[in-house]
Amino acid sequence: MTTTHRATDTLTRDALAVLQPTFAGTTEAPAWLLRQLEMGMTGVGLFGRNVQSTQQLAALTAQLRAANPEVLIATDEEAGDVTRLELIGGSSFPGNLALGAADDPGLTREVATAIGHRLTECGVTVNWAPSADINTDPGNPVIGVRSFGQDPDLVARHTVAFVEGLQSTGVAACVKHFPGHGNTSVDSHLALPRIDIDLDTLHSRELVPFKAAVAAGTRCVMSAHILLPVLDPDRPGTLSPSVLTGLLRAPEADGGLGFDGVIYSDAIEMKAIEAVHGLARGCALAVAAGADAICVGGTPSDEAEVLALRDAIIQAVRDGDLPEERLHDAAERVRALGRWTATARTAATATPGAPARDIGLAAARRAVRVTRPAGAAPYTPPARPPYVASFHPVANIAVGHHTPWGVATELERLLPGTRSAEHTADRARELGPAALAAGILQEAGEQPVVAVLRDAHRHPWMADTVTALLAARPDTVVVEMGVPASSPTGALHIATHGAARVCGRAAAEIIAGAPAGEDRDHDQ
Repeated sequence: MTTTHRATDTLTRDALAVLQPTFAGTTEAPAWLLRQLEMGMTGVGLFGRNVQSTQQLAALTAQLRAANPEVLIATDEEAGDVTRLELIGGSSFPGNLALGAADDPGLTREVATAIGHRLTECGVTVNWAPSADINTDPGNPVIGVRSFGQDPDLVARHTVAFVEGLQSTGVAACVKHFPGHGNTSVDSHLALPRIDIDLDTLHSRELVPFKAAVAAGTRCVMSAHILLPVLDPDRPGTLSPSVLTGLLRAPEADGGLGFDGVIYSDAIEMKAIEAVHGLARGCALAVAAGADAICVGGTPSDEAEVLALRDAIIQAVRDGDLPEERLHDAAERVRALGRWTATARTAATATPGAPARDIGLAAARRAVRVTRPAGAAPYTPPARPPYVASFHPVANIAVGHHTPWGVATELERLLPGTRSAEHTADRARELGPAALAAGILQEAGEQPVVAVLRDAHRHPWMADTVTALLAARPDTVVVEMGVPASSPTGALHIATHGAARVCGRAAAEIIAGAPAGEDRDHDQ
C-alpha cells in the first residue's frame, strides 16, 4: 500500500462503514453480523423476514446496539402497501396517496409521528420513507399509491409533514427516490427506467418535494436507479456524480439543493444497477458518485458477500477509481448520523409521546371517496352478507406478496357469512372476462357482489370483467384500492386510495352501513 493511502485499518473500516447489508433471522443476530459491527460496519437493513412482534424486534435490535451503540437500523416503513412491521396482518396506517387525498398536513404529521413511535419502540433508527415521488405517470408500476399525489406542491407539503413527524420521535427520515421516480413506466427492480424531461420541468416538478424536504431538515435522501439524460446520459442517478454531487449536494446558488446529510442508495442489487455494472462495481461507483450508505437489501447477506464488497471498494481506491477522501467523507457522514440517532433515540425514549388513538384508521376514513350513479337512489347496505370478488394484480417487488389486502376480512367481521375469492390475470386470460364474470355470479348466487380492484386503469382484464359483472348485476359495489384513475363504476364506487388494512376497514364500514364516528369525510 502506498503512503498516499491512509493506514490499512482506517481504509478497511471506511469501506465497511458505507455498507448497509440485510440478514436473515428473528431471534438471534448472526455472529458474523455482530462481529462486523464491532469491526466498523455502521448499519443494517431490516425487512419483514426479521419481524415477528414489537417485543421480538426490540430484543433483536438490542443485540445490534450491544455490538455498536451507534448502529443505524433502517427499514421501509412507508405504511400503506409497503410495511415491514405489519407485513403479516397489513398496516394500521394508510399510505401516502390516502394522506394526500385527505390533504391535511397536520394529519400526515400525526400519522408519521405514530409510525415513528412504533419504530422507536422496536429499536429502528432510520426509516426509508417517505416517498417524495410525484405520480405524474398513472401507469407507474412501482410507485402508484406510494406517492402523495400528482401535484408537486401537495406532495411537497405532505413530504415535509411526514419528515417532521417522523424525526420528532428520534427516527431519521430518508426521503426517496431522488431525483424522482414518479414519471416512469418501468420498475427499477427489474430494469433501468429512463425519464426524458428538460431541466425546467425537473426543477418545477420532480425536485419540488425534495427541495422542501431538504429545507425541512431531512437527515437522509435515497437515490433512484433511473436515467435522466438531461443530467447524465450514461449513468443512472445512484451512480451519477452529476445527480448526487452536482445536483443534490451542490449549493443552491449553483442550482443544487445544498443537502449535507446522508445519501442512501436504493438497493444496489436491483437489476437497474446489478445487471449492468455488477454488485461490487456498483457499490464503488455509487460511493464515487456521492452516495454515503449502500443498501444491499434484496436478499439476506452473509459475511462472505459483505467482505467481498468491502474489498472491492478498497480495490477501487487503490486503482484510483474511488478517491480515498470521498470514501472517508461518506464513512464520516454515516457515523455522524449514527451519533445523531443514538442521541435522538435516548431523548425520545426519555420523553415518549402519546400518539392519537387509532389515528391510522381515522386517516383512512378521511381518504375515502364515494361515488354513486347520477340520479340513483341512496345506497342501502345489503340485507345479506355479500360475496367479495377480489381482482389480484401481480404485486410489485417493493410491496411483496405476503401482505394481505382487500375488504373481505373486514366485511366478514361486520357481516358474518361474507364469502370471498381471488381472481387473477391468468384466470381471466384462460376464461375471458365474460366467462370469468359469469363464474363469479354463479358462485355468488343470491348474495350481493362486491368487486375489489387495484389500479384497474393498468389492468384491462379487471375493467372488462367488472363491466361484464355490472351488465348482469347493476347493483354490484366496486371498491378501487389502487390509484383511482378510471371513471367510477358500480351501484356504489368506493375509492380508498390504498390497500392497507385500515383502508379495507374504512371501505367495509361504508358497504355494511356501520357507524364510524365523525372521522369519515367522503363525497356522495
